[in-house]
Amino acid sequence: MRKKSFFIICSLFIFITCSFPTSTHFHVKAIEGTIELTQQLNHLISNEPDLKVAIAGISIRNASNGEIIYSKIGDTRLKPASNLKLFTAAAALSVLGEKYTFKTEILTDGSMTGRVLNGHLFLKGMGDPTLLHADFDEIAKELKNAGIDQINGDLVGDDSWYDDLRYSRDLTMKDQMYYYGGAISALTVSPNEDYDAGSIIVEVKPSDAIGKKPSIKMNPQTNHMKVENHARTVADEQKKTINITREHNSNTVIVTGEIPKNSKRIKEWVAVLDPTQYALQLFKQSLEKHDIQLTGDVSTGKTPEKSRMLKRIESEPLSEILIPFMKLSNNVIGEMLVKELGKVVYGEGSWDKGIKVLKAQLQKFGVQSELLVLRDGSGLSHVNLIPANELSSFLFAIQKEAWFHTFLHSLPVSGAPERMLGGTLRNRMINTPAQWRVRAKTGSLATVSSLSGYIDTENGERLIFSIILNNLLEAEKGKAIEDRIVVLLAEQ
Repeated sequence: MRKKSFFIICSLFIFITCSFPTSTHFHVKAIEGTIELTQQLNHLISNEPDLKVAIAGISIRNASNGEIIYSKIGDTRLKPASNLKLFTAAAALSVLGEKYTFKTEILTDGSMTGRVLNGHLFLKGMGDPTLLHADFDEIAKELKNAGIDQINGDLVGDDSWYDDLRYSRDLTMKDQMYYYGGAISALTVSPNEDYDAGSIIVEVKPSDAIGKKPSIKMNPQTNHMKVENHARTVADEQKKTINITREHNSNTVIVTGEIPKNSKRIKEWVAVLDPTQYALQLFKQSLEKHDIQLTGDVSTGKTPEKSRMLKRIESEPLSEILIPFMKLSNNVIGEMLVKELGKVVYGEGSWDKGIKVLKAQLQKFGVQSELLVLRDGSGLSHVNLIPANELSSFLFAIQKEAWFHTFLHSLPVSGAPERMLGGTLRNRMINTPAQWRVRAKTGSLATVSSLSGYIDTENGERLIFSIILNNLLEAEKGKAIEDRIVVLLAEQ
């Protein structure tokens, strides 16, 4: 992942706390000298029609001393959506470290006779979300070069590094079908360098003839997934209605609807049912590609203690993994990080132990963890609850950490067009005073939108903000509100 340089941090300013006297609907705290800003924010919020029956939790702080400049129901717990990833990233940096890597091991309990390995081959996953099919090809190539033409034994997948609970407790059945809610396993594969582990890319391309079925391609190509193609190609003036999903509790992808003859191909990231089996099948394909014959079966199990290491590969460091995690809001990486925290600290790769570690780290940053409800590492659960003031307080406290630059570097940048720089903010606040000045985490669920991070104002001062909007009719409308608030801050 290419690293990008950020603009120079300007000098920060100091405000003196006071209260805003004119509001009759909520308590607002302000700093002397910011009455005009407080009035502007109050006017903006009170005149937003989409907030009339919604809830807006807002917290703005001075980045140099942490004092609150503005707070609207900042102590009320709200659903944070993916703003929870801010906590996960910081805890991972604190516990695991910026240089931490995830391992994948190839082992055997057998021995060589000529060019034949007599024994089982073990593929042991240790939580690497960045493992690609190409990595399996490289491993198979090295095994071939090491003199292995045949394996007289089974190919065994070992995912025991984490527990066998695949989904966080609040994940819906619908979410389980798609990449953002994919099953969590210590042995998993990503389809590309976005690292949506445990998913496959399904591509639908229209036929040259109207009435014919479109072509369907999967990446990576594998027989592990089956396709039912009920779609058809239609005339260009007709609507595109393609729907791509996975049948519940199976690895059957179902494609329905219509695609116009000259329309662009459609892509959808679909979660596989069992990431461990998926990884095993792809590794088996790589062995076959390099003319290594497997005489046994493909199964799962634990690697024997006396097994011999044939190959170990390591992921890129955590500092680089945080880029797709935060900039693209990658949910699966969030859940794997939480399980890794539990594994490293308590020897158990589970949500329960990982969240315990997460809460302990947040307490070190001054967060009142007893005020929070944390159920996962991604923010996908609608049960997660965080007050905006706790988020902004946390963002202030971590500025003193040695890894803060890495954390800041991982955040999306407003209006920055490059995908791995702007991330989920690359199409927001363009041609406004806030473009390039905001580094913040986005969040979105049905009825929820959030944005929390840092902004450098036109006067060269830095503010910390957390905006959490709940009970919206449409989450997308919340983003426009957030942008208006942040642009107002940028103009200070």
